Amino acid sequence: MQHDTREKFRHSVSMVSWAYNEEELIEEFLYKAEKLLDSVAIDYEVVLIDDGSTDKTYELAVEFQKKNPRLKIFRNERNLNIGYSSSRGVKEATKEFLFWQTVDWSYDISDLRHNLEYLKKYDVVQGVRKNPLVFKGKFLRPLRIVMKLFGITHLTKRSDTVPKTIISVTNYLLVRFLFRVPLAVFQNVTIYPTKWIQTIKYEADSAFFNPEGLIKSYWSGMSIVEVPIDFIPRKKGIPKGTTPRALFNAVRDIFTLYFKWILLGKRGEIIKGKIVRYKASLPTYF
Repeated sequence: MQHDTREKFRHSVSMVSWAYNEEELIEEFLYKAEKLLDSVAIDYEVVLIDDGSTDKTYELAVEFQKKNPRLKIFRNERNLNIGYSSSRGVKEATKEFLFWQTVDWSYDISDLRHNLEYLKKYDVVQGVRKNPLVFKGKFLRPLRIVMKLFGITHLTKRSDTVPKTIISVTNYLLVRFLFRVPLAVFQNVTIYPTKWIQTIKYEADSAFFNPEGLIKSYWSGMSIVEVPIDFIPRKKGIPKGTTPRALFNAVRDIFTLYFKWILLGKRGEIIKGKIVRYKASLPTYF
């Protein structure tokens, strides 16, 4: 972890998150968010969407808010999932830049102050997990060859268990092959200009929400810099992103939007953006 001794970021920042039945984690999350943002930005807010929780998540957040007015809480009347909640969070954000962080704090953003500096030169900052997924064995050589043909040289281990990793990698390869946007990842922490992302007409209502934002940013000619971050396995609560329903919705959105944008040609004019990957921090693995 780098300890940045520079002055605070001179622009305002929104951290957006959503929660569904996270009473075990919500207080710890809000404390971490408040402490981190207060140390790196001159102005900030935490935008929390409670996605119809049936436990004490909402009540605990409201109690925290009484002493922390920079926390803004919005509640869905019922569970509407990550896509709708993320979209609502974007609409409610009021600061100059925004990014998402999961309630289980699965991404180490202790270098946030350092990463915000990239916004002086690039439009979007995309976090990439540093731990590589290494393919060994002769029987995997055809996969390595195919991936190289598509320009995929950076593939990371995307979760803390083998089944989750397989699901996540499969999802990534689908997006990469279908939409041909040469990013190392389409999830994780992404820092956007708020006014830009609020202009995007999102169509996904699943975990494909952030990939859609990145794809449309790239197609709009924006520059995206990939920076290294660490993955932190969840220690409490129940993960929501790998349930059968969540996976089905994400795959549905991928193929629906591929059909609409690519096959029907409704994506409009494309001005390819620029992707910068710092190889000193993000080595290739093949």
